[in-house]
Amino acid sequence: MSDNNLVISVDAMGGDNSPRVVVEGINIAHKNNKDINFLLFGDEVKVNAELKRFPQLKHCCTVVHTNEFVHNEDKPSQVIRNKNTSMYMAIDAVRQGNAMAVVSAGNTGALMAISKMILKTMHRLHRPAICTNIPHKDGMCVMLDLGANTECNAVNLAEFAIIGNILARHTLGIERPRIALLNIGAEEMKGRDEIHQAAKMIRNTHLDLNFIGYIEPHQIGEGYADVIVSDGFTGNIALKTMEGTAKLVARMLKKTIKHSIMAKIGLPFLLPVLWGMKKTMDPRKYNGAMFVGLNGLSVKSHGGTDALGFSYAVDNAAKLIRQNFVQTIREEVEHVDLDELSQEMLYDVY
Repeated sequence: MSDNNLVISVDAMGGDNSPRVVVEGINIAHKNNKDINFLLFGDEVKVNAELKRFPQLKHCCTVVHTNEFVHNEDKPSQVIRNKNTSMYMAIDAVRQGNAMAVVSAGNTGALMAISKMILKTMHRLHRPAICTNIPHKDGMCVMLDLGANTECNAVNLAEFAIIGNILARHTLGIERPRIALLNIGAEEMKGRDEIHQAAKMIRNTHLDLNFIGYIEPHQIGEGYADVIVSDGFTGNIALKTMEGTAKLVARMLKKTIKHSIMAKIGLPFLLPVLWGMKKTMDPRKYNGAMFVGLNGLSVKSHGGTDALGFSYAVDNAAKLIRQNFVQTIREEVEHVDLDELSQEMLYDVY
């Protein structure tokens, strides 16, 4: 391994088609991240066999052997105490200070549970959340939670709004982000009670958040909000629906062009537009959601992604390392007494 100081630990056995996709993704990411070294945790025979295909990775990759890994169907409660899995060892490398971030395409529930147990939730925060940047017609927005917490109370949602506000300011450069709660309607009477309570909390907080109310799923792509707050169950469904829609549009375009003579004739003129649209809508570009609120950087890649998608997850981890992301969130949260704020907001609600 080279003398570079930036190290990312990787669960080489996580996700579909690993370790092939993982190593191929690292190879793509390495081209734009020459200063990053990698600790790969997994079956050394299988991982080294893949690394042989990319001699350029020899100087920046170190393999740590384990023949145990987390399966997609494993329950978090079954794997959380097994310290010999590739996922556990990759996360623990961050705790020990041997890596500055961990990337895994493995079981989301297990990754969340093990990350939370090993890295611990930041002081003053009640729950971490899965967060990522997603595209809309005018740029990008922050969305959370995307699956870490299937059930959330009003306090959790209000905290996510505070965290999302910090993220949008630092990762998107938006001075006063517009914050919205994902709901089934814009009217005040629509949705569950905890959403209504969270809205009142956010409005009444002394933090002066730029809360604009509720947003419906079909409005996400319109750029109405810079921060979209949801419980993990709803957020995960919304995200996967958007990804599926993007793939459907791409397939329909291909099918239409294939069966239309006029479309084929005009294709040379449309190619630049179609290529630009493809790049914007490609869900692989937005792979690599982060667990926000932990004392360490844990990044989740889609389990079924290809090498290019995994490379974006690695790119995202590298970017967050360079931005000193965890310390930035910690310093901002330290200025807010969330326990006191929660009591204050609950008092205002009731």
